[in-house]
Amino acid sequence: MLNQVFAPAPKGKVRNSSRGKPYLGLSARRSFLKKLGAGALAAPFITRSLLARSPASTLRHASFGAGGMAWADLSELAKYRPLQLVAVAEVDLARTADVRKKFPRANIYQDWRELLDKEGKHLDSVNVSVPDHMHAPIALSAMQLGKHVYCQKPLAHDLHEVRQLTEFARRQRVVTQMGIQIHSTAQYGTAVLLIQAGAIGKVKEVHSWCPKSWGDPAPLPALSSPVPEGFDWDMWLGMCAQRPFIGNAYYHPANWRKRLDFGTGTFGDMGCHLLDPVFASLRLGAPISVRSEGPAPNAWNWAIDSRIHYVFPGTPYTANNALSMTWYDGAQKPPAEILALLEGDQPPQTGSIFVGTQGVMALPHVAPPLLYPDKKFAHLKYPDVTSDDHWLQFVTACLGRGQTSAGFDYAGPLTEAVLLGSVACRFPQTTLRWNSSAMAFDLAEANRFVRRDYRPGWAPTRIGA
Repeated sequence: MLNQVFAPAPKGKVRNSSRGKPYLGLSARRSFLKKLGAGALAAPFITRSLLARSPASTLRHASFGAGGMAWADLSELAKYRPLQLVAVAEVDLARTADVRKKFPRANIYQDWRELLDKEGKHLDSVNVSVPDHMHAPIALSAMQLGKHVYCQKPLAHDLHEVRQLTEFARRQRVVTQMGIQIHSTAQYGTAVLLIQAGAIGKVKEVHSWCPKSWGDPAPLPALSSPVPEGFDWDMWLGMCAQRPFIGNAYYHPANWRKRLDFGTGTFGDMGCHLLDPVFASLRLGAPISVRSEGPAPNAWNWAIDSRIHYVFPGTPYTANNALSMTWYDGAQKPPAEILALLEGDQPPQTGSIFVGTQGVMALPHVAPPLLYPDKKFAHLKYPDVTSDDHWLQFVTACLGRGQTSAGFDYAGPLTEAVLLGSVACRFPQTTLRWNSSAMAFDLAEANRFVRRDYRPGWAPTRIGA
């Protein structure tokens, strides 16, 4: 029982210009690869996840979270009739109205631990779609019970948590999927294929950016607000230290992304999306080093206008023994000489630029990739590719009839790389070298941000070990 692992005991129930180029997708014609002279790819685009243990006709499911992204995930998952929603855990009962209306037979809990205690033996799968700080405790607890897990990005709040989730999922042989649904679209799949087919030659550098500003330079307000009726503030805090509730949406329901203890800023929120096709196309692993050239967070909140530079070991798809990749958010953008490679085209509002030895690829977020110089690629026939359904992948894999494309074996290393940037933000103008095997930086002070302490009684046994 989970109340042997957790304490206190459970307490309550209750796009940009595409210049006419077509959308493209995940599987490509061999003729296209031969035309580009790519030869055999090292591996398929889809990263293989673990199969479900046995075929079944019904998937008994629980959702952790009822509103926001949880409602979006649940609505998509529930489109597939084999999935039956058994229960939902939501700390804010005011956000359960849609669930109660659409799924009147589902049991509603405020305490996610109670849900697992009472419903766990009847469940097959869960989605974890709550604030970042609670991804790891809930997902790991569900996997300890043998449940398949769909978890929102980033996979977890901290590096140690991500590694624990990745390794445990592999050993437990459960189906997993991280909620980077753009991973399964034709647009991102085409970008991966173009890079691996050598359309722009070997890649020399990558620049990725997002204009969101999920940070706050202001200090913590010196005030306390009444906790709204039906909202369990202590349960929302979870593994984080107690503190007064602040109203006007300072924490709940969305601005938690700005706060150090609960979210992972713009980078954690969007980095898992935008760096996904970079990772997948270039087959990147752990970076060698990471350096922040933007502002540091204050004691409470993530900074805005980040600029983070990575160096990765080279791969068969890179021009050199090391690859340079730079992330920008807020008002930060790639330098003028990089944007000039788009030949006067307006850069995407959000996206990436891959600079190759024989051309350039711009990849807008959720729009088709564009190749430059335009004159060179104007008559290139793009591959015939189709999108896949990210949520359906998960459902069918859980039923023993397929595989997921963003299981934790892929999503874990991707998330680790993203979160290394979050640590680097705390040490501006400092190059941090990373030893992935030891999970350690060459700067001792940075290592205290690899793993943080949980509030007493809130750590699952593996994370707290």
